[in-house]
Amino acid sequence: MRKYFIIIVILLIGLLVLLINGCSTLEQLKDKNGNVIENSLAEKLFIEIGGIQQGLFIRSENPQNPVILYLHGGPGGPELAFLYRYEKDERLEKYFTVCYWDQRGSGMSFSNSIDPATMTLDQLVEDTKQITEYLKQRFNQEKIYLMGHSWGSFLGIKTIEKYPENYLAYIGIGQVTNQVESEKLAYDFMLQHAMEINDKSAIRTLQRFDRNAFDFPTMDYIIASRSLMNKYGIGMMHDNFSMTRLVRYVMFFKGYTLSEKLKYNKGMQFSLKYLWDYVVSDNLFESSILFQVPVYILHGRYDYQVSYTLAYEYYEIIEAPDKSFFSFENSAHSPNAEEPEKFVQIVRQIALRFEN
Repeated sequence: MRKYFIIIVILLIGLLVLLINGCSTLEQLKDKNGNVIENSLAEKLFIEIGGIQQGLFIRSENPQNPVILYLHGGPGGPELAFLYRYEKDERLEKYFTVCYWDQRGSGMSFSNSIDPATMTLDQLVEDTKQITEYLKQRFNQEKIYLMGHSWGSFLGIKTIEKYPENYLAYIGIGQVTNQVESEKLAYDFMLQHAMEINDKSAIRTLQRFDRNAFDFPTMDYIIASRSLMNKYGIGMMHDNFSMTRLVRYVMFFKGYTLSEKLKYNKGMQFSLKYLWDYVVSDNLFESSILFQVPVYILHGRYDYQVSYTLAYEYYEIIEAPDKSFFSFENSAHSPNAEEPEKFVQIVRQIALRFEN
């Protein structure tokens, strides 16, 4: 009886923590001394995009600064709850007004009433265009920066192809290129490493899958491989990142209500189901190499979740008004979280190219 009482108490404490941290109050931006920065912006709002209500966060130390629209990864994985845990005094919001949009079907923008027929790449591109127009009008900007991470880098490439007139530049983090080939490279690396260190569990897991099969990578493989990538430091982060850490970040993030936290994972599964096939059925080396917008790629050298090698090969063949490739020597898939100060410095350097 005492055992069940303890379990109930733990569950009640957990629920209380969620309620306390689920009041949907986005923390104000503060300086290094802990003081709220005067005239700064930390806002959560919902606007109608593509016929449905979609949620976004906007953060800025000075709303007069240039605007960045941040396209999160996944598909279906909004990132502010994750990224703010790693930000330093030198953060993007010091020099830019940054919009973190929870894409259609993800996070705050997930709803059971969303028509699956609208979960298409074309619709997400149109949504990106509409939110871009909102930001341009609200902040009186002729053009803004588009920044995409992982899945967001795939969406970003497709968006600047169709609507280049809206953007000063495109910045890709963990740039998707040919994801099927990327998954094969990761498989080969993990199997070889597992054999070298005699990781029998990993070997058994990997040998369940045929990397030469016509349907590789299956969703079962994706789910199984991501935890192994994180274990080997070639996945989300180089420091043995675990998904339990992400769950903890989301649960303690004050920007989400309790209901928004509880549906976060549901939105991720929903988005993966309908959007992942667009990534694995495309090869940007063949479909997307000519751009009217400057393209900058920032990539962690240890990244196998989205291949660093392929990203650099892609950078070499694309044609754009300006382009650069920036390597992060101590990062895997999330250099903006793993080396945040270097990341901010590079983005600032890029922006200086567009100042009059």
